[in-house]
Amino acid sequence: MKKAFLLIPAALLLLAPLSGCDTLNQVAQTAGQQLGNPSALEIASGLKQALEQGTTKSSSQLSAVDGFFGNAVVKILFPPEAQKAEKTLRSLGLNSLCDNVILSLNRAAEDAAKEAKPIFINSIKQLTLQDATNILFGNKDAATEYFKRTTVNQLTEKFKPVIQASLSKVNATKYYSDVVTAYNKVPLVSTKLNPDISAYVTQKAIEGLFVEIAKEELNIRQNLSARSTPLLQKVFSYADKNKKG
Repeated sequence: MKKAFLLIPAALLLLAPLSGCDTLNQVAQTAGQQLGNPSALEIASGLKQALEQGTTKSSSQLSAVDGFFGNAVVKILFPPEAQKAEKTLRSLGLNSLCDNVILSLNRAAEDAAKEAKPIFINSIKQLTLQDATNILFGNKDAATEYFKRTTVNQLTEKFKPVIQASLSKVNATKYYSDVVTAYNKVPLVSTKLNPDISAYVTQKAIEGLFVEIAKEELNIRQNLSARSTPLLQKVFSYADKNKKG
């Protein structure tokens, strides 16, 4: 079996998609226990494990209660064009209305984040051995950039209806509409605001997801303790040695 594997042309391996089949994982896990440099197949399977680990952790954290709202880095605030309105309304004593808007926007993003994992898993299944090599020896955010290229359209399509439904469920649409209506009635306001907030929340939810994925990617690249399997340890140790060289 080992001899047969060694005879597979390298070019063919580089074009083969990682379908996530059990046989591939079993072969790579067994190989990961051996000494020496990782094979192309091990590199691909190790990257697959790392990507699954990072995206699962990120989407799980953000989909929890306060995943967005309690995380200052990704917390969704008023749209830039509406922040002047927020300041004006708070000066008029409408703090509660503004706070309700912010909380509801983040709750909608948390609901949408639950939909992310299957999309990332599907993207990982399409990973080729060449993709894996490029990610392993690429920039510190190479995996994150791969996901941006392969998932943004699907995430947008999946997130938008979830966010729209969630905004309605927690009255965010009403809260934001109330804010816009109140602001648009303020004397001397020259620029009227658009009460449609769902597209903005969708964009910010996806951006927040990639912020967390980038953080997890960096964690695996830099911290030995984050490499939770022998295969991850072997593959990323090999990458560490090559980068030092």
